[in-house]
Amino acid sequence: MTPRRAEPRDVPAMAGIVNAWIDATPWMERDLPPQDIEALIGTGLPQREMWVIGDPAQAYISIEAEIAHIWGFYCAQPGQGMGKRLLDRAKEDRDFLSLNTHVPNVAAQRFYGREGFVPAGEVPQGPVSSVADTPQRVPTGIPELRMEWQR
Repeated sequence: MTPRRAEPRDVPAMAGIVNAWIDATPWMERDLPPQDIEALIGTGLPQREMWVIGDPAQAYISIEAEIAHIWGFYCAQPGQGMGKRLLDRAKEDRDFLSLNTHVPNVAAQRFYGREGFVPAGEVPQGPVSSVADTPQRVPTGIPELRMEWQR
């Protein structure tokens, strides 16, 4: 369970993890077809610091290094320690990280809290920033909470 840099061959598995999560989460509406999610992750790969665990990937994290923001963080099987290992890798050589999580995703918020993240306020609704693995669009309307970690 050692994190490794994501490669182009990992993109289908990474997208599969996200798509499975969307389909299994009752409060999450699908607003993009599965192939669009795969294309967005593929576009983001050369622009982001992305780490995976497994071959094929069973978990991944996508970080915009310049602003130390986590844009994507998904595990196929939560509770197996993969998320903690990825987050520990993301914290290496950093003194700050931020991320957004959906307000209804209480389990994720508990995990982030155990990992030292604290709530920093709700994310304003409106157009999403133009990042490669987050489309430039109006969000689904599900409120998001910004959380931050500092060493």
